[in-house]
Amino acid sequence: MTLPRIFVAVTLLLFAGIGTAVFCKKGKAKKSENASVSSAKLAPIEIDLAALPNANKKVEVIATAEVAPQHQEPPAANPTSDLLPDEDRVQLLFQKESPLPIVKTISYKSRVSWKSGRSAWLVDYASHYKTHLHFIARSLNGRPDYNPKAASEGERFNVLTSDRPFHFYLVIDISRCKLWLYSVLDDTQERTLLKTYRCGLGRINNQKQSGCLTPIGKYSLGNRIAIFQPKMMGNHKGKRVELITVFGTRWIPFEKEIAGCSEPAKGFGIHGTPWHQGEDGKLSDNTASVGRHESDGCIRLRQPDIEELFAIISTHKTIVEIVPDFLKIKLPGNEKIY
Repeated sequence: MTLPRIFVAVTLLLFAGIGTAVFCKKGKAKKSENASVSSAKLAPIEIDLAALPNANKKVEVIATAEVAPQHQEPPAANPTSDLLPDEDRVQLLFQKESPLPIVKTISYKSRVSWKSGRSAWLVDYASHYKTHLHFIARSLNGRPDYNPKAASEGERFNVLTSDRPFHFYLVIDISRCKLWLYSVLDDTQERTLLKTYRCGLGRINNQKQSGCLTPIGKYSLGNRIAIFQPKMMGNHKGKRVELITVFGTRWIPFEKEIAGCSEPAKGFGIHGTPWHQGEDGKLSDNTASVGRHESDGCIRLRQPDIEELFAIISTHKTIVEIVPDFLKIKLPGNEKIY
């Protein structure tokens, strides 16, 4: 082989070696880059769950470089909430010929035997049947209107029955700010859920057994009930106040302790939400505290709800059980749905 040919061969081999080295170097760099990306995708991020409700530990979450999809499935329903009964069967109390065994339908007569043939007014019917006049008024009016009207001869309406002994049973859940109204037949111990209400409760206080100013335990409700209207004045905490601005339109007091009570019954009760004066100078029901812990310990209901509850329970034996968790109590009797 001649010298020029040897020179050309050596030059070609040299360039080939350089090209191979460059190619290998690029491949290693790309592989290193991919490894870095992969490592970044799997880098653990530590999240402190102590700042979240009901959590006291740390977990590791794997971060990815992927973009979250625009559409996300809604969170699964809370199984605890799904177990809570939520009903409204109150209209059955006022329905003519109702299937509920605690009410019956009667016809108005201006003269009745139980008054020795003398004239009978609606207030007389209310007294005779131990049914609040507002209950009768709503039945006659056919809607949640508690203003009594003059009844015509033969006009039909509902009253609470005296044929079967029964009582009302209220359950109040402190953690959920909810109230359940039951009727319970004393002879068969059948209970019926009539309605679920949202309520306001006492301010949070960790020094109390209940965790707030509303006590826990089982109480009976008293008969020193009251109806408040604008301009009605009274004493509250040593001051002369317009009572509707503290108690709303109705007041149903606790009477005595029955079992497991964290506080004496005196001073506690169920009443409406306080009325506040608006920019127009007029008083109106302020429902902002319903569903919250803002009262001095009493149970607050919106005006339509307290007036409804008042009309139903205020003339009959009623027990209220206040509990931390509705799902952990034993209700009286067996459930009966009509």
